[in-house]
Amino acid sequence: MVQTTKLVYSNFKYVVLASTIFVSMMIGLLILSEYIFLEPYVVAHLPPGSELGFVLIVIISALSALVIPMNIFRIKILKSSKQKMGGGIFGSIIGAAAGACSCGPIGFAVISTFGSVGAAATAFLTNYEIPLRIIAIAILAVTYFTTVKSLKVECNLNH
Repeated sequence: MVQTTKLVYSNFKYVVLASTIFVSMMIGLLILSEYIFLEPYVVAHLPPGSELGFVLIVIISALSALVIPMNIFRIKILKSSKQKMGGGIFGSIIGAAAGACSCGPIGFAVISTFGSVGAAATAFLTNYEIPLRIIAIAILAVTYFTTVKSLKVECNLNH
């Protein structure tokens, strides 16, 4: 497993891609979760009791930065077989989207757009944001192990 990951990240462009994904996802999720405020000044604030949510955001960002470049590497190798490459990207997208579940200021737009259904969805996402982020981490972890297995078996990368 470590050799497969080293093989993918031995190429500098995948390291740059992973770094870009990590930073952009982390900043985006921290803004959505209201840990970073942009108005009137850029301010970061970690309220007491929200440390677990912050750590989960960092883990989701790191796993996404690990999994997405590996799947892009996999796609480049498996260009002819589109069915085999769909699962890894699908898992990455679901995991990353589930990590962005705390609506924060976006919740008000959802409520005003969808009325009571939007209010119920926002309340659900706000109440269950920690379990949803843990599920997202589990999805990304499964996607990572599936991708590594796929690279070893389908791409003949037996190290």
